[in-house]
Amino acid sequence: MKQKRWIYGAIGVLVLLFAGLVYAWSVLASPIKVFFQDWSSTKLSFTFTLCMMFFCLGGLLNGLLSERISPKITLKASAVLFISGFFLASKAESIIALYVGYGILAGLASGLAYNSIMGNITKFFPDCPGLISGVLLMGFGVGSFIIGKVYQITTPSGEGIDAWRNSFVIFGVILFVIIFVCSFFIRRPIEGEIREITKDIKEVNKVKKSETIDVEPAKMIRKSSFWIFFLWATVLSAAGLAVVSQATGIAMEVGPNISLGTISTVVGLISIFNGIGRVIFGGLFDKIGRQKTMMLNNILFLIAVFIIMSALKSGQFSLIIIGFCITGIAYGGITPTNSAFVNEFYGSKYYPINLSLINMNLLIASFGSTIAGALYDMSNSYFTTLVVMIIAIIIGALASFMINRKEPVSLKKEVV
Repeated sequence: MKQKRWIYGAIGVLVLLFAGLVYAWSVLASPIKVFFQDWSSTKLSFTFTLCMMFFCLGGLLNGLLSERISPKITLKASAVLFISGFFLASKAESIIALYVGYGILAGLASGLAYNSIMGNITKFFPDCPGLISGVLLMGFGVGSFIIGKVYQITTPSGEGIDAWRNSFVIFGVILFVIIFVCSFFIRRPIEGEIREITKDIKEVNKVKKSETIDVEPAKMIRKSSFWIFFLWATVLSAAGLAVVSQATGIAMEVGPNISLGTISTVVGLISIFNGIGRVIFGGLFDKIGRQKTMMLNNILFLIAVFIIMSALKSGQFSLIIIGFCITGIAYGGITPTNSAFVNEFYGSKYYPINLSLINMNLLIASFGSTIAGALYDMSNSYFTTLVVMIIAIIIGALASFMINRKEPVSLKKEVV
């Protein structure tokens, strides 16, 4: 079973690779913006905001229904929503159609697929929850970059050119086929399989496992550990999104003579190293524990900010490359830490819904890009955003120390 479970892991990566396409919105929207020139950037940006809102709601919905509905059904529903959403978006003549197709339907589809995979595949890996979270989430992070690049290459853009419509239909069909077919191979592990997997784990890990309790969502949200971690995830995610949203502008300011193609590639490094960071931090959580993993994430973010500041001041483009790579690793480290934290502190029984509640931080963090844009408009400088990021990182560092490591054990008495 220990070997076979990696087949499920590979299928999960494939599903998330395609479900993560929604994160390539800035690339997907580029030809749409040129075609509908009367649609403002604010209106188009709200499509992605809606998508993130319904991504969170989709994850929450799957978490609530996970004990009653098979992941096979959830993934099939996700496939249908994806093809319906992309088809509707391809026919858009009004912004509302784009909101419903991409923002609501595709966002909901992505959230259902994400939570279904994370909530079921991770149960096959009780001995390395951090590592498998990182591997699965690597697919989700890298997918937007790879598939987004394919879209960019194959979809010509220009006034009056609507090639994006055909691309949306094609991507909708691909998403449907991949996720629908994969749904037949995804399942929950049975109790006997879990015992087989854990029988060779070292005694110290068995003791730790015996102390792990399953905390119901209603009790989890009353725990200080939940809200402190929620704060950490929110401020660091907002910091990461702030850099991502301003990355092109920052790179162009540091290298005004650098070609747009090179700028695009350098900005894309954030996505690539985001995927790498997810695997690294997932494994680190298993090896060095929650607090050290969280602190390392804070430190990397801080280093990245100072390097980007130095690049803006000196005009050295090589520093931007380094700064973006470190930002990607740090930003990528948040999601597997979220997953492993929920599993360690609140158990696996209610993992799908508990993870979806932790991920609700994205609803707040998504405004990081909006705030970053507003700060630049007010100051005409990227330094203002970077200074605010430093404050956010310091808050995150304080939160890392405030979580009570003994809380999972002490909760044991409260949960029947």
